[in-house]
Amino acid sequence: MSTLKVGLIGAGGISRVHADAWRALGAQGYVTSLAGAEEIAEEYGFELVADVDALIDLVDLVDIVTPSSTHADFALRAIAAGRDVVCEKPLAATSIDAARVTDAAAAAGVRLFPAHVVRYMGEYAQIKAAVDAGRIGTLAVQRFSRAGAAPQSPWFFSESAGGGLIRDLMIHDIDQALWFAGEVSQVFAVQNPPTIDDRVPAPVTSHIVLTHANGVISHIHGSWVAPGIPFRTSVEVAGSEGRLRYDSAEDRTLRTDAAALPGATDYLPPMSPQDSPYYAEIADFVAALREGREARVTPADGIRAVAVAEAAIASIAAGTPVSPVPSPTEEVVR
Repeated sequence: MSTLKVGLIGAGGISRVHADAWRALGAQGYVTSLAGAEEIAEEYGFELVADVDALIDLVDLVDIVTPSSTHADFALRAIAAGRDVVCEKPLAATSIDAARVTDAAAAAGVRLFPAHVVRYMGEYAQIKAAVDAGRIGTLAVQRFSRAGAAPQSPWFFSESAGGGLIRDLMIHDIDQALWFAGEVSQVFAVQNPPTIDDRVPAPVTSHIVLTHANGVISHIHGSWVAPGIPFRTSVEVAGSEGRLRYDSAEDRTLRTDAAALPGATDYLPPMSPQDSPYYAEIADFVAALREGREARVTPADGIRAVAVAEAAIASIAAGTPVSPVPSPTEEVVR
């Protein structure tokens, strides 16, 4: 099988974990960016390319790791050239644009992989498997929290540019809530301090309550806090017969509070260090591409996460619950 040629668009903080994965998978890498591409090229042995269109012409697959407002444009340009696409979350700044990208990929017969990396973190994947296996009975409530130092680049703080706490940070746990419990019928959200003139303040905290179509309630907390504060994430899911919990600040162990299975001495083994979830994510995309199967994250998942994030932002503005508005593409894929 010939060596996969991959073009990285962007050279910001997230680009290095993607570049690490592509190098580990033996891909031939190319990179272009308005700033920082030279460092990525030197560090990872990628070929430096002058601009986006030249890079698209050289490669089999395009990996987009740029600010959110540019995702749809770059993805559509790559798709128009017949290239497969990996796109960092969010798939686009709006659900309408995410659906446009998805429709374009389907029409062109190319693959589109939204990069929702938390699905590839071992603890979350184990929780998903346990929920699906009925280990804690009927799922009832989910609680997610994600907090860390605020980013530095200005675009993160502009909601109109695809940034903001919800669309950038909390979309990880929105996607997890959807993965564990399915479709959302209602969204209520608050944020303090509020966004003013499209500028998200920092420090800032938001809380989202999702009502799923099956009755499950999800609470999602997110904060951008002061510089230097360590990143922390936690998840707890509770059902009629037990709960599952993970907190990154405690240790790397997933805790289960449920009756033991007959003959079992422990439900889950002690956690061993996981491979990089970014490597696992991209390896899954490459395997899905070569095997002609779905990856763990689909384009429809990318659209739905953006739609729920949009509904949360709309709820904050209105001060009332909001129902996510499905795109035509979402209706087709359900």
